[in-house]
Amino acid sequence: MSKRSGAFALRSIALLLSLALLPVIVVRFMNWPEPQEWELAVRLFRVMLGAALFAFILSEVTRNYSQVDRLWSLMPILYAALVWVWTDFSPRGGLMAGMVAVWGIRLTFNFARKGGYRWPFWKAEEDYRWAILRNMPPLNRPWIWRLFNLGFISFYQMALILAFTLPIIPGSLASRALGPMDFLWAALMLTAIVVETISDEQQWRFQQAKKKYQESGLRPVPDAIAKGFVMEGLWSRVRHPNYAMEQLVWIVFYLWGAWASGTWLHWTMTGCVLLVLLFYNSALFAEKISGSKYPDYAEYKKKAGMFWPRF
Repeated sequence: MSKRSGAFALRSIALLLSLALLPVIVVRFMNWPEPQEWELAVRLFRVMLGAALFAFILSEVTRNYSQVDRLWSLMPILYAALVWVWTDFSPRGGLMAGMVAVWGIRLTFNFARKGGYRWPFWKAEEDYRWAILRNMPPLNRPWIWRLFNLGFISFYQMALILAFTLPIIPGSLASRALGPMDFLWAALMLTAIVVETISDEQQWRFQQAKKKYQESGLRPVPDAIAKGFVMEGLWSRVRHPNYAMEQLVWIVFYLWGAWASGTWLHWTMTGCVLLVLLFYNSALFAEKISGSKYPDYAEYKKKAGMFWPRF
């Protein structure tokens, strides 16, 4: 096994272990779920198990491993809506569920225009990174890839989606009345969504222009496009502005629910922490691919921060 493959395998194992260990650590050193919180979490967990099993079976049958990707923006809307209904349409729960819906609709649109949804849906676009992973040792062994699909792609990611949506439970059950602070949290979350939308739009326009020059053979190719990767607008200061804002959305969502519950160290912290770990490793993997494809990417990394600007 190569050094790079070994490092990737270790990071994958660390992510899987974190799903099992982090909730234990959080509950041990923070607060246990209240009975009503636990009841709602168990209900959502059952829904998650069904969705994860569906994604796994469908991906194995179709050999298209982006089934969870297609559910990523939809499941939080469902989870938030269910909690809102189960808590008798809590005012704060409604506001939180509404913000999750705004996030989900935006992300669904962005994924759809990239070919993520198509009929029949199992033939829709697959994330190119899954194909690269399938060819990396030791994942290029069929039985190991199947275990990876079951453990990480299907169940870990679906559990993570549930985990970062869980703050709506303490937010909906909190006795604190809906007030100005709730609208401040909503405004912060909306701001992150808007910035993420801008960064995705900048990337989309760059990729469309790049595709146009590649397909038409037009010459000369502008320097910004010839480099092969977007580095204008928000991307001139940050290498992954969309990833940064996606993490911020769910960190704010956690803080919102924790504030409503009256304790900043709440057991629902697990979701946003795991999300940050996932995006960090995903960014590392994406940069490894970009660095191998584009000669100028190493210089770009010196000028732009990964998630936050260099000052």
